Amino acid sequence: MMNAKEKFIAYNTIQIKEITRILRVWMQTLLSPAITITLYFIIFGKFIGSQIQHVDGFSYMQYITPGLIIMPTITAAFVNTVSSFFSAKFMKSIEEMLVSPMPNYVILLGHVAGGVFRAIIIGGIVTIIALFFTQIHVQHIFIAIITVVLSSILFSLAGFINGIFARNFDDISFIPTFVLTPLTYLGGVFYSIKALPKFWYHVSLFNPILHIVNAFRFSILGISDVNIFIAFAIIISFIIVLFAVNLYLLNKGIGIRD
Repeated sequence: MMNAKEKFIAYNTIQIKEITRILRVWMQTLLSPAITITLYFIIFGKFIGSQIQHVDGFSYMQYITPGLIIMPTITAAFVNTVSSFFSAKFMKSIEEMLVSPMPNYVILLGHVAGGVFRAIIIGGIVTIIALFFTQIHVQHIFIAIITVVLSSILFSLAGFINGIFARNFDDISFIPTFVLTPLTYLGGVFYSIKALPKFWYHVSLFNPILHIVNAFRFSILGISDVNIFIAFAIIISFIIVLFAVNLYLLNKGIGIRD
């Protein structure tokens, strides 16, 4: 059994490894999403936004900015964890961790920390880019920080599950392409769900990304299509469930020892 100090050293070692990997391939992990989101600001904010009237008292550019900041943030958290853990499986380095006295929850937390680090860096870069297109006046800084951190943890945990079940490199891109991207576009980044027909309005409420986007939009603009307290309750509930599921899968060796 490892004592608390040894567990912290193990956790910190995994975290440093993850951060080093992110910074080593910075053109892929940091520069690429920055360029992509810049195109979103130009196309949706400038070209299309100039043809759209104000939304809830804000210009279209101002309205979509919170969503354009949080969108690459959660994507970065997911992609980083799934690619990192699958690479560890592919290179067989995960076996060294599993046979060590390191608890599985330390392995999980270390990888999640890497995803959160990359997400926060991406969020900061995108925020700087946004300042070139519009003014940002944060209404609730604490809520903004909590939203970014919690959503990054949530999607890091989701990416970890994807990494556990992934059996080839195609599998690590399936969920981001066919699940995460559609949910993001339908999550109220580019529109208010108040404009939707009643049926689709209620369907949209089942999209967790909608609650994340609106929680962050509330922190920046002070407006939201959903109840903020319910949004945070949903985010925290998903974090608890996904953490438990990940720990169960690690303990059982599912997707690792198969």
